[in-house]
Amino acid sequence: MIETDRLVLRELTMSDAQPVFRHFSDERVTQFMDIEPCVSLTEAEEIIQFHIADSGCRYGLFLKLNHELVGTCGFHCWDQGQPSKAEIGFDLTASYWGQGLMHEALTEIVKIGFDHMKVDYIEATVEQENARSIKLLQKMHFHKHDELVDNLLYYTLTKKEAAGTS
Repeated sequence: MIETDRLVLRELTMSDAQPVFRHFSDERVTQFMDIEPCVSLTEAEEIIQFHIADSGCRYGLFLKLNHELVGTCGFHCWDQGQPSKAEIGFDLTASYWGQGLMHEALTEIVKIGFDHMKVDYIEATVEQENARSIKLLQKMHFHKHDELVDNLLYYTLTKKEAAGTS
């Protein structure tokens, strides 16, 4: 578990199925993701199980104020080869967009990637129309590559870039 000023980040468990369902049933949340909005609690359980079994780590973002699940973030596709890398992913409940919560969460997640997972770099792929995520990645010093990957914008971040010393 990780605490920031306004959030508690902790790994999701099956007991989080109902809030995960509420979160991922909103088409605004899944608009730029490779999943459809949830239509059943079973689908929410499958999302949780996927992240439990994946080679990275995914955290639920819970408001300190009321313990409400407002998003998720973390890594998937962790490749421990040389160089080592992991892909970052994140989503936030629409009513909390623009409040700096995801920047607050990703600051801690990036530290986990470099300091605990010991990745050499972090990857991110983003739909070209996802202006909010693009702005966030730029704010966090991710480097945008010229080539698209599967028609998605491709970004990377090294530890040096994350420290703002690129």
